[in-house]
Amino acid sequence: MRFLNIVANWRFLAAGLAAVALFLSGVAVGANTYSKPKSIIHLVAIKWTPESTPEQRKAAIEGVEKMAAEIPGIKNIWLKPLRVQPRDFTDAFVIEFEDQAAADRYAKHPAHDAWYKIYIPIRAESRSFQVTN
Repeated sequence: MRFLNIVANWRFLAAGLAAVALFLSGVAVGANTYSKPKSIIHLVAIKWTPESTPEQRKAAIEGVEKMAAEIPGIKNIWLKPLRVQPRDFTDAFVIEFEDQAAADRYAKHPAHDAWYKIYIPIRAESRSFQVTN
């Protein structure tokens, strides 16, 4: 009988420890972790000219990806807007640069100049932000 009590207590203890471990692993997994990178984010919201065609707009956005392949120091790009405000701004893109030097290179790079020839004629207005930590 005493042996059965020890086994029952052991199972109860093991179940309790398992529950605590499960709870703590849930807390660790569910914890909101984040970082503050030193990279630079360049966000541009775009309002197109009324005369611009869907093909021209697509070429301008795809041109951002082409630039990213050619300009050193570009880490990531985002090309598909989910929501852009104000509402008459219909597209946006984001470029992440490794550092300030990469952002400076982008502005002066020949690939950027080539892209501008596609982008500027159909851009009515844009709003540009650069953010870092």
